[in-house]
Amino acid sequence: MKVLLLNGSPHKEGCTYTALCEVGKVLKENNIETEIFQIGTNPIAGCIACGACLKNGKCFRDDKVNDFIEKAKEADGFVFGSPVYYAGAAGQISSFLDRAFYGRTSIFAGKPGAAVVSCRRGGASAAFDQINKYFTISKMPVVSSQYWNQVHGNSPEEAVKDLEGMQTMRTLGNYMAWILKCIDAGKKAGIDKPADEPPVKTNFIR
Repeated sequence: MKVLLLNGSPHKEGCTYTALCEVGKVLKENNIETEIFQIGTNPIAGCIACGACLKNGKCFRDDKVNDFIEKAKEADGFVFGSPVYYAGAAGQISSFLDRAFYGRTSIFAGKPGAAVVSCRRGGASAAFDQINKYFTISKMPVVSSQYWNQVHGNSPEEAVKDLEGMQTMRTLGNYMAWILKCIDAGKKAGIDKPADEPPVKTNFIR
């Protein structure tokens, strides 16, 4: 089993990375493979809803989003980490996830996901809620912890001093591992994902 951890911060080894590493450490202790995928510092364009990815299987912008999608196909679970900008997730990861999830429920459905956010002081819960919405529209089990998945600090050194935040990350790792093992046990017992009804879309303007 493998969990893909997405670092949505432009800082390769900043506070968000520090939080993800704490989650990853516990996953490794549970014999679950991990990989931290760095969004990096290059600009990430937003989705323009052109539909090209639905026809071609990948976005026409050949950047890290396409690389992530290929890795996502093989992953069993996800942790998406973001710094907090103006009480929301960073624009970079928002654009990234808009494009990664567009029309790709089949890649993510049934795979557990968790959001992790880091901030200096405020706005963590709003950013946390924002990222969770990608899971709840994609039929993904949402993994929780003992508190909302957030760490506080203005630097990695400060983040590790947030003892409750670090413990929240470790608890998250343990519950992600537990859910993955439960899903795996269910598959071995012949329990499949629910059969989906044909999609129904209702427009409210007649």
